[in-house]
Amino acid sequence: MHGFMVSTLKQAKRVIVIVVGFTVLVLGIILIVLPGPATLVIPLGLAILATEFVWARRLLVRFKREARRLKNTISRKMQNNARERSEQK
Repeated sequence: MHGFMVSTLKQAKRVIVIVVGFTVLVLGIILIVLPGPATLVIPLGLAILATEFVWARRLLVRFKREARRLKNTISRKMQNNARERSEQK
């Protein structure tokens, strides 16, 4: 009986994680076209789903890598712009 309850609780937790994860992910996708923080909500949904699915973990890693690359690109451009402005003075 104890093993059955543990198994049932694990399955219930998995279902809850899947439902919440997909709900947050879909909300993030909707926020792409509506005003809202889609770039924060989508990774949150992926992080929730990554606890159960390898594909979500892979997408989350890819998302983080691309976000880091974008941050570095923006930082470089801002530094170049600041340097150019200081040279013009």
